Amino acid sequence: MSLGDERETSGGYGGTGQTRTRLPESSGDVYGGARRGGRSSSRSLVTVVGVVVLLIAAIAFANRGGDDSASPNGDENQPNSSTTAASGTRPVDGKSAGIPGGFARDEQGAQSAAANYAVTLVSADILQPTRRAEIVKQVFVADKQDELTEKFDKAYSKEFLSSIGLDENGNATAGSTYVSRTVPVGTKVTNNSASAATVEVWCTGVFGMAGESSTNPAGSDWFTMTLHLRWANSDWKVASFSQKDGPTPVPGDSRASSADEMAKAVEEYGGFTYAR
Repeated sequence: MSLGDERETSGGYGGTGQTRTRLPESSGDVYGGARRGGRSSSRSLVTVVGVVVLLIAAIAFANRGGDDSASPNGDENQPNSSTTAASGTRPVDGKSAGIPGGFARDEQGAQSAAANYAVTLVSADILQPTRRAEIVKQVFVADKQDELTEKFDKAYSKEFLSSIGLDENGNATAGSTYVSRTVPVGTKVTNNSASAATVEVWCTGVFGMAGESSTNPAGSDWFTMTLHLRWANSDWKVASFSQKDGPTPVPGDSRASSADEMAKAVEEYGGFTYAR
């Protein structure tokens, strides 16, 4: 991500990519130990049987529904309260300029707003001047919009866009697709009141240029955005945000897709409205 180390700003510089290079696979595992050899056939059989039994038990439990009279809540379909579990509540009823809005004035609403705004602020749309104006108007509090418009326009200058393979309108050249797709992994509220909230959004994403001649091929990244929200015009709006790297898991062994496969995926797979 182009935001690099953590910084706080009324704007920020989302939506730019950073190339990630996959290192050759080592002979040992990532934690320093050698790879373990194969288990005996009898032990493998016991393991498989055990997994199958657990899966059957889990399916049976899931199919019991909410009519178990022994349940202390009387309704197993009602999600349990947890800092990591989804609430099951619909985040919003509609969108404006393609951006979710109308979040509830509570902690869950603030988390849903932060997750959806993180997706928008680190997207390919933010690089396009016309679309950026709509984003600023929809996402940020009114008293920050003029300041942010100026900062964004300066950050995403014609020279900067050219350096990542885009024209002055934020469009990729023929045969290439610019990728900036963010996926929230989780949210955490660190401060909350009726009029303001601070929410951290842990994200991963795909960023870069998908194209055979690209010098900045699409790669993945992990980062955390901190959004300071204000309740304004009957909705949560962003007053400022910052970003820092990680937490980052150990890279997997998945084969990297071709440029054509990446471009096709971006075009064919749409995004989501994110809830708490």
